[in-house]
Amino acid sequence: MMISTKGRYALRVMLDLAENYGNGYIPMKEVAKRQNISLKYLERILPVLTKNKMLEGLQGKGGGYRLAAEPGSYRIGDILRLTEGKLAPVACLSCETNECERASSCKTLPMWTEFYRLTNEYFDGITLADLMENPPAFPTL
Repeated sequence: MMISTKGRYALRVMLDLAENYGNGYIPMKEVAKRQNISLKYLERILPVLTKNKMLEGLQGKGGGYRLAAEPGSYRIGDILRLTEGKLAPVACLSCETNECERASSCKTLPMWTEFYRLTNEYFDGITLADLMENPPAFPTL
């Protein structure tokens, strides 16, 4: 599994806004500059985060974006699933029901299922607040 630029940048934006939590709305051009991400690319990520109520946006003078809740309430897994889709390592686990004709006899499916569970559990065990710590706090499985 490889996390795309979209997922990585979304995490960087969310972490930047978490580090500025309580400072009001932050203009995206400031975040883009600090994170060395093009503003045009951020404009593709922000609607997803705003639509799903992770961010609040305000247009006009004094506008920008801010977290909709405190940093400790944002799980990294939730952010990645919004921007990446399911974190399934194989196609047969990416749908709600496994429609693979080999599922009942597949010797590798249990391994992939456990890997998928561990991946989600790991990322769901880390919050933006954890990443703000120095050094960051990571769960052990």
